[in-house]
Amino acid sequence: MSPVLAGVLQLLALVVALGLAYRPLGDYMAAVYSSKKHLRVEKWIYKSIGANPDTEMRWPAYLRGVLAFSAVSVLFLYLLQRFQGSLPGSLGFASIDPDQAFNTAASFVANTNWQSYYGEQAMGHVVQTGGLAVQNFVSAAVGIAVAVALVRGFARSRTGELGNLWSDLVRGTIRILLPIAVVGAIALVACGAIQNFAGIHGVGQFMGGSQQWNGGAVASQEAIKELGTNGGGYFNANSAHPFENPNGLSNLLEIFLILVIPFALTRTFGRMVGSLKQGYAILATMGVIWLGFTALMMWTEFAHHGPAFDIAGGAMEGKETRFGVGGSSIFAVATTLTSTGAVNSFHSSFTGFGGGITMLGMQLGEIAPGGTGSGLYGMLIMAIIAVFIAGLMVGRTPEYLGKKIGTREIKLAACYILITPALVLCFTAAAMALPTPVHSMTNSGAHGFSEILYAYTSGANNNGSAFAGLNADTQWFNTTIGLAMLLGRFLPMVFVLALAGSLAEQKPVPATVGTLGTHKPLFTGLLVGTILIVTGLTFFPALALGPLAEGLAS
Repeated sequence: MSPVLAGVLQLLALVVALGLAYRPLGDYMAAVYSSKKHLRVEKWIYKSIGANPDTEMRWPAYLRGVLAFSAVSVLFLYLLQRFQGSLPGSLGFASIDPDQAFNTAASFVANTNWQSYYGEQAMGHVVQTGGLAVQNFVSAAVGIAVAVALVRGFARSRTGELGNLWSDLVRGTIRILLPIAVVGAIALVACGAIQNFAGIHGVGQFMGGSQQWNGGAVASQEAIKELGTNGGGYFNANSAHPFENPNGLSNLLEIFLILVIPFALTRTFGRMVGSLKQGYAILATMGVIWLGFTALMMWTEFAHHGPAFDIAGGAMEGKETRFGVGGSSIFAVATTLTSTGAVNSFHSSFTGFGGGITMLGMQLGEIAPGGTGSGLYGMLIMAIIAVFIAGLMVGRTPEYLGKKIGTREIKLAACYILITPALVLCFTAAAMALPTPVHSMTNSGAHGFSEILYAYTSGANNNGSAFAGLNADTQWFNTTIGLAMLLGRFLPMVFVLALAGSLAEQKPVPATVGTLGTHKPLFTGLLVGTILIVTGLTFFPALALGPLAEGLAS
C-alpha cells in the first residue's frame, strides 16, 4: 500500500468514527447541561465546596467564579511544584524553579499545556497525577462551561441569567470528561501505552552510555490530555513517545479523542438553541476548514523534492516511521486547529509550508473545531462578525438566532478577536528586538523567526505545541509565554460572558423575508471567508517573514 493511500484511508476512517459519535455525544451533552437533576456524587461535591447548584448566575457572577476557580488552581499547582522535593512519589526530582513553576501552572490551568521542561526528568508522580492530570480535566470543563453559557445567551430571552458555573463545571467533569477518559485510557492500554507507578529504571547500555526510563500513569493522562484538548505529554517527546502513542491504531484513537468533543458540541449548540440546522452550519464551517487544512498539509508533506524524499515516500524528517507522513500530517492539523498542542512529530522538521500550516491553524483562533468549548464560542464570535459584515453589505441591522447584533455586541466580538493577535505580535516583536531572547533560537533567518512566532502563537492561543529548536526554559520566555497564556485564555472569556449576558437580556426578533439564513450553505461560505480574511489581514506580514519566506526559498 502506498503511503498516500494509507494516509487517505486513515482520514476516511477518522471521518466515519467522528460521524458515528456526533449525534449521540452531542445530544448527550445537551441533556447534561439542560438537566435539573443532580447525581449523588455531584451533591457531595456541591456540599463540600458550599455551592448551591440551582442558583442562576448573571454574567459578572459567572465570570467571577471562573476567574476565582482558575486563580486558586494556578496557586495550588504552583505550590505543588515548588514543594515537589519534599513530597512522596517525587522520584527524587527537585522542586521546580519559580519562573518555570509559574509558567507550568499558568499553562495547565489555561488549558494550554505548554512545557518548557522535560517531563520524565522534572515531574514526579504526585505532580503529574495530582496536579497536571487534574487540571487537564477541570480546565477543559471550564472551557465547555463558558461555551454553554454563551449558547444559553442565544437560547434565553429577557433574562441575564446564564446558568450556574459550579453545576456546569462539575457536570462537565463527572458526566462527560471522566467516563470518556476512562474508556479512552483502557483502549490506550490495550494498544500498548503504559499505566503504572513504577520508578526510574535502567534499560542497559546505548551508544556507549546508560539509558533510563520512567514509569507512570501515562495512559490515563494521555486520554484526558487529548480528550480535553490539553496536550501536555508525560514524556518530553509527547505523543511521539512509544509509551504514550505505541502504534498507528493508538495514533488514530488519539486524533479521534482530540476532535470528538469540539465537533459534537455543534450538535449540542443546535439542540440547545432549538435548531439543529444552525448546529450543522457551524459543523460544516469547521469541517470545511479542517479537511482543507488536512488535505493541504498532506499534499505539502507528500510532495517529493528529490531521491531521498522519493524513497521515504514523503518528508519523513522529524516523523515517526510507525505513523508515517499521513498519520503525522493528520495529527499535526488536528492538534493545531484545536487547542491541544500534543505532537507526534516535530513541526520544525516539516516543510516550510507545512510548518506554516500548523501556525496558521492556531492563528485562526483554533476554531475548526477548536478546543473543548473554546472552539465553539470562538466560532460563534466569528459567526457574529460574519452576520455583521453581511448586514453592512445589504444595509440591514444584523441578526443572529433571533438576536440583534448591535453596537454593544459587535464591540465585544471585536475585542475578542483582537486580543490574541495583539499578544502574539507584540510579544514576538519584543523578543526579536531585545538582545537576549534571540539567543534561544537554534536557527537563524526565517526559520529562527518562525520558532519565536510559533511559541507566542501557541501560548496566546492556548495550544501548547512547540515548533522545536527554541530554548524556552529561560526567565524571559517562561514569564512572557506564561503571561500570554493567562491573558489569551481569560481575557477572551470576559468578552464572551459579557456578550452572553447581553444576548440573554434581549427580546427575540421574529424572522422576516429579509432575515439572513444562517443555516444555509451561503452563510457557511461567508463564515469561512470571514475567518480566512480576518486572519490573513492580521498575520500575513508575520507569516511572510517566517514560514512563507522559508517555503518559497526551498
